Amino acid sequence: MDIEIRYFAAARAAAGVSVERVDPASLSTILTQITANNPALAHVIEQCSFLVDSVAVNDMDMPIKAGSFIDVLPRFAGG
Repeated sequence: MDIEIRYFAAARAAAGVSVERVDPASLSTILTQITANNPALAHVIEQCSFLVDSVAVNDMDMPIKAGSFIDVLPRFAGG
């Protein structure tokens, strides 16, 4: 079973898709994989926050298990 990555706003535009699937790994490894061939996404990812299974994540070395989902959330304007 894969991990589902869901992109929002500018991250979706940079990724060119709203959802993609990757193999289980640490969050930092997954982010390296998805940005390896996409400089626009790499730039946006630097400014994003991440939710794993609806919980905010700050530990980039956190292992993400199969069946999980990652929400990629760029900064939003407004208040």
